[in-house]
Amino acid sequence: MKVAIPLAQGKLTLHFGHCEQFAIIDVNDETKEISGREDLTPPAHEPGVLPKWLHEQEANVIIAGGMGQRAQQLFTQNDIKVVVGASVAQPEELVSAYLQGTLETGSNICDH
Repeated sequence: MKVAIPLAQGKLTLHFGHCEQFAIIDVNDETKEISGREDLTPPAHEPGVLPKWLHEQEANVIIAGGMGQRAQQLFTQNDIKVVVGASVAQPEELVSAYLQGTLETGSNICDH
């Protein structure tokens, strides 16, 4: 499994479309433990570009603070599960909480 986290200054950014980088966190499917991380600079943000690009990076899940409905649909069409409403934190903390079923999510802070 690979989990994508949009970053600004090394932590989750609440607006994924304007992130500086994505942390791509590798997870061992058997042990459910983090096995690696790669930070990648995404292409320019245009509708539909990031879901396709993250699919090409083999991401299965994206954890975001907020995301518009159309973007969520595009991620789903690219076989990427969307988790929204996460708080700003280090990528590994978010993924660990997600894997343990303890990731706290609030409202989707994106209204478009």
